[in-house]
Amino acid sequence: MATEKATFGAGCFWGVEAEFRQTAGVVETAVGYAGGTRVNPTYQDVCSGRTGHAEVIEVEYDPSRVSFAQLLDVFWRIHNPAATHRRGSAGPSQYRSAIYYHSPEQQSVADDSLQRRLESGQVHGDIQTEITPAPTFYRAEERHQRYHEKHGGGSCRSLP
Repeated sequence: MATEKATFGAGCFWGVEAEFRQTAGVVETAVGYAGGTRVNPTYQDVCSGRTGHAEVIEVEYDPSRVSFAQLLDVFWRIHNPAATHRRGSAGPSQYRSAIYYHSPEQQSVADDSLQRRLESGQVHGDIQTEITPAPTFYRAEERHQRYHEKHGGGSCRSLP
């Protein structure tokens, strides 16, 4: 089975990972950090707001079972892309909305998906989602992987 990767920032990575793990065709997930300046940041570093990293999820998926476009449907559904950060513009930058693409095809699909979202009228406010090439992914500490499975319930994502 040939798999592909997708990387998304959509708020607190615990809830985002839990949502993607329930998606048919997703083979594996890992939470981590991307888009900042520090090499090998820790959770504490990222939460300080001084590294510029976003909390992200890296999704390994089987494209014969789920398309990148379908993963984008999950991405748009589970957070408010009009919020600059999870808690609005005053919130921490690590919760920003981001699609980090791994190929020109993913970029094209992401751009088309964003355009459809803009035209749909379903989002109130300006969509703040960044669409950029996938930066280096730094896997978060083990205690953050599959957090909701390990610690049960709850959700830290912000729904539209």
